[in-house]
Amino acid sequence: MNYLETAKQYTGNDVDRIFFRPMLKGPSAEELGVRILYNMPLPTTVQYWDGQRNLLHKFSSNGWVGGAPSKKYQKTIDMQRIKAEMAFSAADYFSLVYEQITASPDVNMEDLTGTQLEQVETELFKRAIAENIRTTMWIGDSSLSAGYNSFNGFLKILKECVNEESIDYDVYSMQDLEDPSYVVKLFDNLWENASERMRVMKDEGQLVYFVTSDIYRLYEKYLDSMGVEASFVGTTDGHQTLSYHGIPVVDVKVNAYLPATTLHQSFCLFTDRRNLVLAVNTADMPGNEVRMWYNPDEMENRQRAVFMAGCEILDENQLYYAYLD
Repeated sequence: MNYLETAKQYTGNDVDRIFFRPMLKGPSAEELGVRILYNMPLPTTVQYWDGQRNLLHKFSSNGWVGGAPSKKYQKTIDMQRIKAEMAFSAADYFSLVYEQITASPDVNMEDLTGTQLEQVETELFKRAIAENIRTTMWIGDSSLSAGYNSFNGFLKILKECVNEESIDYDVYSMQDLEDPSYVVKLFDNLWENASERMRVMKDEGQLVYFVTSDIYRLYEKYLDSMGVEASFVGTTDGHQTLSYHGIPVVDVKVNAYLPATTLHQSFCLFTDRRNLVLAVNTADMPGNEVRMWYNPDEMENRQRAVFMAGCEILDENQLYYAYLD
């Protein structure tokens, strides 16, 4: 046996249950670091409310003193129908799948079932889809003719906001990145520019600094330059997670992709995680499916997933941005 020729097609609830729900709910969704809306009805509209500031009133025997209704805001997420496709040489694909199977400690190589093969194939494709959703979520640009162009990501939206001057932003130079202590100034500037309403949300644990890898590394260098013990621990063990004054500093890990785009190459974004929304839908459009099959003419194993996805920033007033010019 040198090829995997059994075709597999998932539609309806199987697409949801087997492929997308495991990577868009629970711990896998938390790793993306933003708000996930999965299989919301189309058009996907997010509603949020400006709560009443003063709800307490003196009691009276009759009458209504509740005042005007809370102000409602809403954003409709621009969902795009997209497909993910991969192709492998049949022999290479066979080796790839079997390598994953043999790595499992409880596998019986003399009694491989179709279920085991299907689970490995599914997991390999699922990982590829998850990484491409994560990457496009940040660097997607639908105006491009090639590359990550299936839907607009957060950086494209941010760049348009900068051009329109609809957000608070700052610009730093390459010389600033030569001094590790500059990163503290950068974080402080974004914090000071934030609204008081946003700063008091710190206790909710959702504020975050999203940064590119160069900023993340600069902060690591700054921490390494601190006290002797801290420097030793950071140098030998590394920094598993970073935070500044209790607010997580998260490397978005897109530096390898940015040079091929016209987006800002280096940035720091201070916001509430819930303010950045990724929406994925596998249910409301006919033809959404996941399919894996063997093409005998080309001697290739092919995989395809069809679904919908889109990104949006809910409130530009709760976002503070700095980028390299």
